[in-house]
Amino acid sequence: MRSQPTPPGQPAGDTDEEVPLEALGDLYRDGITACRGAFAVDWVDRVGEDVQAAFREARSRPDGAVGRGPQRWYVEIHPEQLRGFVDLVTHPWVVAVCRAVLGSDYQIVELGFDIPFPGAVTQPWHRDFPMPQDTRRQRRLTSLAFNLSTVDTVAEMGPFEIAPGTQWDDGRDFDHQMFPPKERYPRYERRAVRKYPRRGDISARSALTVHRGTPNVSALPRPVLVLGVDAPGAGNAEHHDMAVTRGHWAGLPEQVRAHLPCPVVDALTPIRQKHTIEGLVMGAE
Repeated sequence: MRSQPTPPGQPAGDTDEEVPLEALGDLYRDGITACRGAFAVDWVDRVGEDVQAAFREARSRPDGAVGRGPQRWYVEIHPEQLRGFVDLVTHPWVVAVCRAVLGSDYQIVELGFDIPFPGAVTQPWHRDFPMPQDTRRQRRLTSLAFNLSTVDTVAEMGPFEIAPGTQWDDGRDFDHQMFPPKERYPRYERRAVRKYPRRGDISARSALTVHRGTPNVSALPRPVLVLGVDAPGAGNAEHHDMAVTRGHWAGLPEQVRAHLPCPVVDALTPIRQKHTIEGLVMGAE
């Protein structure tokens, strides 16, 4: 775990060789790693403003947000809806981890956010999609989810809970290959670790690592930005619909364009959410 405060777009004091060594160990052992203080707090506050604006817009139309349980919502957005998108995807730690785990041709396939509001309940233990064959046969991670909290997380807010090491659980006997049977819950609960990120921290995890949201008994929502990145051929892009306009594309650094395989369009169309996880939509376990 790194702890150097760093302005957006500036090196975190680690070379590309040093950062992946620790992060790779975390990811292959525990299924999650983090960089503390990667971004300035005022930068994160602007991200929070953009998330709030995008959520209001998404909730104003059909299929703009998808439920992930009672009082818990997920929204996918276009890169242009986030002022800090370039800072996020060019941060040296993010780039180094993507290269080390997914290869030099990694692809940015998802940008969105998850918000558990007051009243959100415990989710079932789950992973976000079935285990790919490459992971099962070769123990190779083919995708990463980067998470950035827009608030300082405390216990009452329903922190994210993860069962380290479970990214390697076979999962073919899970419901939809995503939801383990309840008789296995004691194993996950023995391993469970709750995460309390502060503004500026960013984590990277395998979405295969079994995890859940916990009850938000506070008076505040807990928005978390999500950046999904794939190795070539991983196939998660088909679940997402982000795009960029031609004018925005022209202004992006080549470093970003090289890893952004989404459509380039004349005008953006509001995203109708389709990355539904049925077992979470149904509500409490």
